[in-house]
Amino acid sequence: MTSTARTRSTFAVVLLVCAGLLSSAARAAEDSPFSPAQKAALDRLIRDYIMQHPEVIMDSMQAMQEREQLAQTRLQAERVTLLSDAIERDPNDPVMGNPDGDVTLVEFFDYQCGYCKRMLDPLLDFARSDGNLRIVLKEFPILGPESMIAARASLAAHKQGKYEAFHVALMRLRGRLSEPAIFQTALEVGLDTEQLQKDMDAPEVIAQIRKSRELGEALAIRGTPAFVIGGKIIPGAMRDGQLKDLVTQQRTKG
Repeated sequence: MTSTARTRSTFAVVLLVCAGLLSSAARAAEDSPFSPAQKAALDRLIRDYIMQHPEVIMDSMQAMQEREQLAQTRLQAERVTLLSDAIERDPNDPVMGNPDGDVTLVEFFDYQCGYCKRMLDPLLDFARSDGNLRIVLKEFPILGPESMIAARASLAAHKQGKYEAFHVALMRLRGRLSEPAIFQTALEVGLDTEQLQKDMDAPEVIAQIRKSRELGEALAIRGTPAFVIGGKIIPGAMRDGQLKDLVTQQRTKG
């Protein structure tokens, strides 16, 4: 056994003893297996050990975080499998790329998210060059009231058959969104803005955004962008080449 292993083993024993002390403290004083002097000695032992080996605290915290992350990843994978139809095949979700593509990539995004904006051109370029990628877009407005207005306007634009043009134009806007900027963009891509405003309040538009947000919550998605592909959730913007690798892996599996 290495010195590090012995250190951790000793600490584990100390923790077990400490746990025993805590348990026994809950009993009546006459039932305690330790005398006050023994308890004081154990307290000193634990304190001295931690003072001499503070790294064990960081080690234990890191191990706990790793276990929690692993449990979270497993839970997300289970939910992705369980909710796969809602994630990939909701008929009301806008789709870019090849609607009949052999690999589906789902993006949860917000129009005010800088990383989402950064991912726009790489996604479009890859979809064009690949020719067989299906991109499902989930409106996930979490960055303020303007995000919600933009999401509603985009789904309303879907009713006029101009979702992709409007989506791309909004993503390419710089600076914070405003309601006037959203409607000016709608005009520039040829939308009927009067009809757009009516459709923004349609129950099905509001319901679609609610569904996406509830789905994001079920998948423990906390920020944007977040991608789902091949049963995996990829949080944040992807690295160069990562999308290609994920698509290749999915085709190899399929």
